[in-house]
Amino acid sequence: MSVVRIPPVLRASAGGNKQVEVPGATVGEVLAALVERFPGLRQQLLTEEGELNRFVNVYLNDQDIRYLQERATPVGERDTLIILPAMAGG
Repeated sequence: MSVVRIPPVLRASAGGNKQVEVPGATVGEVLAALVERFPGLRQQLLTEEGELNRFVNVYLNDQDIRYLQERATPVGERDTLIILPAMAGG
């Protein structure tokens, strides 16, 4: 299983977890399993169509998935996904 690191802003919706192990062969499968396990994350991570919200960045082993194969990027058992929602401020 891959490890998904949860940022502080999303932890309340993920049962307070800093990180969780989630199964999946691709980034998309891991994210689908994550929101199935923690339904409160769905609205924060995905659009109504099930696509990744444009304000959410996902990194696989420190590489932005937008520069890989996006949600089709293969994920190994020892890989780490980091979810970083954009923060507004000023």
